[in-house]
Amino acid sequence: MVAAEYPKVSVIVASRNSADTIGDCLKALFEQDYPKGSLEVIVMDGCSTDETVKIAERFPAQVFSLPLNAAAAYNYAMKLVRYPVLGFVDADAKVEPDWLRKLVPRLDEAEVAGVSGGIETWNRENPWARSIGYELKNRYRRLGKYTGRIATMNLLLKKSVVEEVGGWAEDLPSQYDTDFGFRLSSKGYKIAYEPAAKCYHFNRETVGAYWRQQLQYGKNTTRLYFKHSRLARGDEITDFGMNIQPALLLAVLGFAVLGVWDVLRLLWYVSAGLFAFICVYYVVSAARISVKFKDRTAMRLFVLYFVRAFAWLSGAAVTAANYLTGKGRQKQQ
Repeated sequence: MVAAEYPKVSVIVASRNSADTIGDCLKALFEQDYPKGSLEVIVMDGCSTDETVKIAERFPAQVFSLPLNAAAAYNYAMKLVRYPVLGFVDADAKVEPDWLRKLVPRLDEAEVAGVSGGIETWNRENPWARSIGYELKNRYRRLGKYTGRIATMNLLLKKSVVEEVGGWAEDLPSQYDTDFGFRLSSKGYKIAYEPAAKCYHFNRETVGAYWRQQLQYGKNTTRLYFKHSRLARGDEITDFGMNIQPALLLAVLGFAVLGVWDVLRLLWYVSAGLFAFICVYYVVSAARISVKFKDRTAMRLFVLYFVRAFAWLSGAAVTAANYLTGKGRQKQQ
């Protein structure tokens, strides 16, 4: 493509308390090897309490600070953008200088509504972050040239298609990308995957931070499955094996409790056997990734798998309780 053929792109960055990463994120966007005057950046901040907004205002971006979740922020920004292609980059991610140049040619392919790049780990020096990155990269390797949905971590979409699909589901503070992909696929569109266009994501650096992230995912994934039950069967990125793990842990706990009664004491053995199976599965899964990426650090995934499964189970329990009491029907911010 010659310079005149590159489409004009409006990149939207949703942020909240991202002071540690927003500077590098925006610096990378404004250093894109892309035709001058063909790129604008809009920062949608969710009322950060740190220095995020001050840092963002040092760059030639439009910066808005409003009490909106990411999905609502995207819908708001869509009313402000000037260009026909929308870019989405997380505030805790940074893209390579040729990211846009590698992505935009894929938008010309038939039935393609958008295109996403590959994901690497930004903070590789941290062993927990590196392990999380290996697991995510391994899941992305299951993708082919196209997919039905992908995270908004680094993504381009045609604005006309986003409007046709109905924008982003504001009742989902997370998992809105999966909801969007479901509606996108139902209209016959697909998202191209271009792993050569690299994005570096700042992964969680502690078990506690990972727990808090996954707890929110658990809450919103349950809301998502209430809306689109077919998604519980999984997809290329989050397969059925991942989705069933919280239920297996619930069975372990349930059988252990029921085994308190003498007449059901046999269930203790069932619980122990099921727990042993899960442990073996997690060890083997972590070992495979460790071998694949030639890094023993990935064996920490054994712990992270349990954290994720328990967080999803806890999140699902909170959401189910809210629905039973009527709170789940209220609009989420």
